[in-house]
Amino acid sequence: MTAIDAKPFPYHFDIDHIALVCIDMQRDFCLPGGFAESLGNNLSNIQPCIPVIAKLQEGFRKAGLPVIHTKECHKPDLSDLPTAKRNRGNPKIKIGDPGPMGRILIDGEEGSDFIPDCQPLEHELVVAKPGKDTFYGTNFHEYLMRRNITNLIITGVTTEVCVQTTMRCANDRGYDCLLVEDGTDSFFPEFKEATLKSVVAQGGIVGWTCSSDKILDHLATL
Repeated sequence: MTAIDAKPFPYHFDIDHIALVCIDMQRDFCLPGGFAESLGNNLSNIQPCIPVIAKLQEGFRKAGLPVIHTKECHKPDLSDLPTAKRNRGNPKIKIGDPGPMGRILIDGEEGSDFIPDCQPLEHELVVAKPGKDTFYGTNFHEYLMRRNITNLIITGVTTEVCVQTTMRCANDRGYDCLLVEDGTDSFFPEFKEATLKSVVAQGGIVGWTCSSDKILDHLATL
């Protein structure tokens, strides 16, 4: 066992049972012309975490540790898209509608693909999820059990939506999760700060947080 200095107390893990999870680093959420911008979000608020996640991916790969990528997207026939989700927020462009990067949040379209800085390697797991929870309707849990992964280092966007949902659902399934403070962002900075505080409250009721430099420094010693 080894440990990283974290909040609310050191994060202990076995290096053979840990993985990096990069949540929804997609064009539709991070680049102009995507779904996020169509909802009126300020894309500049989520840019800081992109180079951090890229560095973490590089560090995990050099250490020979698994990197997992998720993308929120739906089938072309929209059979896995509830009406309530398609109509949420009264968006100008709804999920499935044509957009500058193809149909919005549809698997296989340009917009659902990953941004250049955070592209998965060919052998890395990509989880296409129809909801906010990476476990819902996917093979994520089965993959983690098959690889005997018990600890998750979590990054991605947005902090209070898919990132937090996945972390809480992982916690319920017995995984020890650490959320990287500078490796996640929100369109609403105050929501990010509230989420970081909530996951470590009450003695780490959901998990741990720390900055990326502490993780990268630890990986460099392997």
